[in-house]
Amino acid sequence: MKAVGLYKYLPIDHPESLIDLELPRPEPRGRDLLVRVKAISVNPVDAKVRAPKEKVETEPKILGWDAAGVVEAVGEQVSLFSAGDEVYYAGSITRQGCDSEYHLVDERIAGRKPRNLSFEEAAAMPLTTLTAWEALFDRMRIARSASPRAKSLLVVAGAGGVGSIAIQIAKQVAGLRVIATASREDSEAWCYELGADAVINHHEPLKRELQGIGAAEVDYVLCAASTEDYFPRLPDVLAPQGKICFIVGAKAPLNLGVLQGKSASICWELMFTRSTFQTPDMQTQHDILNEAAGLLEEGKLRHTMKESYGPLNAANLRRAHATIEVGKMIGKLVLSGIA
Repeated sequence: MKAVGLYKYLPIDHPESLIDLELPRPEPRGRDLLVRVKAISVNPVDAKVRAPKEKVETEPKILGWDAAGVVEAVGEQVSLFSAGDEVYYAGSITRQGCDSEYHLVDERIAGRKPRNLSFEEAAAMPLTTLTAWEALFDRMRIARSASPRAKSLLVVAGAGGVGSIAIQIAKQVAGLRVIATASREDSEAWCYELGADAVINHHEPLKRELQGIGAAEVDYVLCAASTEDYFPRLPDVLAPQGKICFIVGAKAPLNLGVLQGKSASICWELMFTRSTFQTPDMQTQHDILNEAAGLLEEGKLRHTMKESYGPLNAANLRRAHATIEVGKMIGKLVLSGIA
């Protein structure tokens, strides 16, 4: 099968940072699905894993953790899907990624592809949807409500991949008042388009920005940007007994004592935790993706694909990684399957 991967971890402008490959087609065993990949999406995690380092792989490393495709074959223990089913999923960080013609994924972390979305649109959704959903409902334990409530959520980096779907889930599933952060006219407009009640500038003092929209504090914060940059700024705007969820790993120790006075909570969300540790509730991700598919089909959620870079090959994927590394992406960037 055709694939795009690497042996060396190089700067993205190096021609060997990502290369076209020809590899054996994998065979499904156990609860694995063999998926013919129709489209993939690129996320910051792809660029982080590919970042330059001394390590050299003896076998090709395939990246990619967002895909949509068609089940080609199934393992002997599979019960949730059959050959011919259309699926979308984010996969596992401990296995080969989806930047290939065929890919193996455990059925417990795959969902049925939304019928109203193209493969490209569907591929934009799994990783960010799972991250936002788990952050809101599993980590911060926000109650689900169909009607608007007084509780408020601040989404830091609202126009990014996670922020784009978090705004929608928080409004449509949790019924929260959603305040997003953005700093450019186009990213601000995108946040409003997705349903944000207000947008503030994260380059300005957050307390002052919130006061400007009549919100002195917020009950919850989902921070989808640098933890080191925002952790010192968030306790001041968090309500007593509020909760903060981070999704970007901290590179330095955090002074958690600043949260004590407000009896505030801090939590972390990593979408790969369930698959990495094979947790007993691993199939929850299958359920989340299926529920999200229904919401997308009903029009309560919308896809967040903003750019497509054509078919999956090394040249197009290097271009996509370069765009992601700039850090100003609005929504999601996708590529079609290997031609």
